[in-house]
Amino acid sequence: MIRYDNGLIEEIKSSVNIVDIISGYVALKRKGRNYFGLCPFHNEKSPSFSVSETKQIFHCFGCGAGGDAIGFIKKIENIEFKEALEILADRANISLPQIETSEEDKKRMMLQDKVFEVNKFAAEYYHENLYKSVAKLAQEYVKKRKLDNNTLKKFQIGFSGNFDELYKELKKEGFQDEEIFESKLVLMSKNGMPNDAFKKRLMFPIKDVKDRVIAFGGRALDDSKPKYINSPDTVCYNKGRNLYALNVAKKTEKDFLIMVEGYMDAVSLHQRGIDNAVASLGTALTEKQGRLLKRYKSKIIIGYDSDGAGQEATMRGLEILQNIGYDIRILQLEGAKDPDEFVIKYGSGRFNLYVQNAISLVEFKVKKLKQNLDLNQTNDKIKFLNEVSKILLKVDNDIEKEVYVDKISEEYGISKEAIYAQLNKLKFANSPGQRVLDRPASIKNTEEVKIGKQNTSKNEAKENLIILLLINEGQVVYQRIKEDISPNDFKDEKNKKIAKVLYEELEKGDISNVIGLFEKEEELVSHITYILSKELDITDVNKAIDELTQKFIKEKLLEEKSAILKELISGNLSTEETRKIENRLKDISKKLVSIK
Repeated sequence: MIRYDNGLIEEIKSSVNIVDIISGYVALKRKGRNYFGLCPFHNEKSPSFSVSETKQIFHCFGCGAGGDAIGFIKKIENIEFKEALEILADRANISLPQIETSEEDKKRMMLQDKVFEVNKFAAEYYHENLYKSVAKLAQEYVKKRKLDNNTLKKFQIGFSGNFDELYKELKKEGFQDEEIFESKLVLMSKNGMPNDAFKKRLMFPIKDVKDRVIAFGGRALDDSKPKYINSPDTVCYNKGRNLYALNVAKKTEKDFLIMVEGYMDAVSLHQRGIDNAVASLGTALTEKQGRLLKRYKSKIIIGYDSDGAGQEATMRGLEILQNIGYDIRILQLEGAKDPDEFVIKYGSGRFNLYVQNAISLVEFKVKKLKQNLDLNQTNDKIKFLNEVSKILLKVDNDIEKEVYVDKISEEYGISKEAIYAQLNKLKFANSPGQRVLDRPASIKNTEEVKIGKQNTSKNEAKENLIILLLINEGQVVYQRIKEDISPNDFKDEKNKKIAKVLYEELEKGDISNVIGLFEKEEELVSHITYILSKELDITDVNKAIDELTQKFIKEKLLEEKSAILKELISGNLSTEETRKIENRLKDISKKLVSIK
């Protein structure tokens, strides 16, 4: 086994574009030289998340998160360096050698592999069970739901037995208890006996995008509660990071995905040729799931159930998807409570017509708002106008906004003039400072907000510029300043630590991966990306180095002079000590005169 060398890491990073990588997770808009979006690592309404294409870094001026493409993937996917590098290498079509891992990691990976095997065996066992006489209830159910044999096999739908049947089969197959219990398919009962987690249920294997069985969902076939139970998180599975049927839907030629609530909704749609349906695994849509979807399509249609719970789930999912940057549409089915019932009742042709007529997020919000108001009542009409204006205010595109104003005016009997008047009232109610935050024109604006909050001193700014030159110009800067400025001369502790590492590395040779040097120190990586995010207009590097070095030296001399004067005034020095520091004071004065 070998470790990845810096050359390979740099080859991978240079083969991908950080803007393309991050655009798969965050909606970015170009502002000047850089790209901005809402930070995925903390909640914010104004974009403070910056991505530099030229420097191949990201930095959030709100929460301080920063790094390169590898660091972003690590943080957004909550994975280790190795896995993040593998994702980028795969994207760059670069083969990776095997990396050296710790004994603890090896054991975990071996256990994970075994649990995948347990899951695979269980899926096959459950599926075979479906065709046996013991599965009569399940057979009647799938017949009632009009699922054909091809669909049953495609999704490996099965039937779970009773008590400890699966456990016995797994033991016969040679699996160890540790592997079986880690899969959470078998639990230990109160009396200390192994007990199958799923009993007499219709089984839906959940697969990841690599087609590995990672978990299961089980539907009750009688009055058992709850109606659905799902695998808990395991070494192979995290329900907030996966989606049912995405392993199949990702292959669709359509340019959008349809998000539904239940397993049966997704399966039923796929059977009828609607091959782009996925389900959210019985939970409210999470941000991780939204970003996983974004890898494959940037347009999504939400087709949740029409009942109250379904509508609430729709609203939560919409907010998440909107922040990620999806083109969102909402399915408005009539005559059925869910997509499964609808497509069975009316067929795929009619379903696709509803898909084509799915409404936008703005239209959906307005329609939902109207449900609880009586526009014949003056107070409700005023409230409706105010809330609708808040919705429209978030629409960036002026042409799109104008279309919505026209439509709302016509459908709800409110004059366009009244809507525009309310929009202007809300728009200019914000303070000028807030408007700057809402529309960052450049990194400089965002930095000024950040610096203002931190009360950053001019001295620290000069130190940051020195480090910036160290990072950008490497050996050129190091050779010119190492005699005059040492790492200990930097007053800020972060700057001091960064300078120390840089000096050590530059003494050995050029640095190709600065951020990689601080991979395990997130605070320092954030500080480096903050420094790198600054734009310096430097036409003559040597001149800039001279000027910055002279300023730095002058700063040091003035501080030393001030300290000496305080000592002299104190009167606590001996005659010899006084003579020595007076001579030093003369030297300092001469040096200050020589500095321009």
